Amino acid sequence: MSVVQARTTNDANGDARIKSLIALIDTLIALVAEENAELAKGLPASRLKQVDEKNRLAEMFERIVAECAAGTTSLHVRDPILREQLMERILKLRGAMDENLVRLRAAIEASNRRIEAVMQAIREQIAAVSPYGASGRVAAARAVSSGTSRSA
Repeated sequence: MSVVQARTTNDANGDARIKSLIALIDTLIALVAEENAELAKGLPASRLKQVDEKNRLAEMFERIVAECAAGTTSLHVRDPILREQLMERILKLRGAMDENLVRLRAAIEASNRRIEAVMQAIREQIAAVSPYGASGRVAAARAVSSGTSRSA
């Protein structure tokens, strides 16, 4: 194989890896956008169906980034259009993930508020029927009103 053929083969393999990475990013962006839409509707984070798939794809993406950072994988993109597409997708993914983080935090805070409201209602209900006071001693008997009739 000549040097030119080897370079062409490497370029084609590199382009295929970049296109595969762009497809992965596009799928991840779509999942995050779908999750963000559901979070915007007020659905609790624990009920989202995208979580497992999003985590799986995010792990794949993180692995590729880590390999590039470690120098074990190289993503040299000679085609400027392909390079621009990759950078555009990475920026779009970053924006979607930033929005996702904000929405997930809001969903967690809303869940915490709901839990606290339920716990407060339970505490109030227990306090209303508890025979014990704040000191842990039996509370004084509550005054009961009874009416008497003086007519005979």
